[in-house]
Amino acid sequence: MRRASSVDDFIAQHPRWEPVLRKLRAILIGTELRETIKWGAPCYTLDGKNVVGMAGFKEHCGLWFHQGVFLSDPDAVLINAQEGRTKALRQWRFTDAAQVKIARVKAYVREAIDNQKQGRELAPERGKPVEVPPELQAALRRTPGAKKAFDALSLGKRREYAEHIATAKQDKTKASRIEKILPQIAAGVGLHDKYRSC
Repeated sequence: MRRASSVDDFIAQHPRWEPVLRKLRAILIGTELRETIKWGAPCYTLDGKNVVGMAGFKEHCGLWFHQGVFLSDPDAVLINAQEGRTKALRQWRFTDAAQVKIARVKAYVREAIDNQKQGRELAPERGKPVEVPPELQAALRRTPGAKKAFDALSLGKRREYAEHIATAKQDKTKASRIEKILPQIAAGVGLHDKYRSC
């Protein structure tokens, strides 16, 4: 799917979820948050900081609370979509517009805004050593110049590559991912660099 150029474009790309997304958008634009597009999806910011995002998937759509770990979640609706990897982000999933209870959603968004104003933010871990999976280590050793190029990357970029390989469940997937990332590593490009300027 191509990256959306506007919120209306994003909603048009998710026709199944249009009623839900429009209802959520109406709530979000009724706040002091600024509507923008980041990573090809709607993002709502306060003083340049990401507070809430909207997303559409095959089985659901929903809200991403960028610092959702700090939300009280009285209705127990928030989930960590990538347990063990995602620290601060929390997701609220919807499959029908009737599930979007306006007062409930507004309360969560208000709390997220208040948390942002108070500076409540889970900072990323810095300086944590990179654990390079054995499969990636072997590929870097056998590919001319790859180890040197990998070592020249920033710690964060090396970590992204290592986690990308480590999270693959099957050996076949690991091998496929390694084949795709070796040219990026050789070019000194990070795994997610194409999204960083969004």
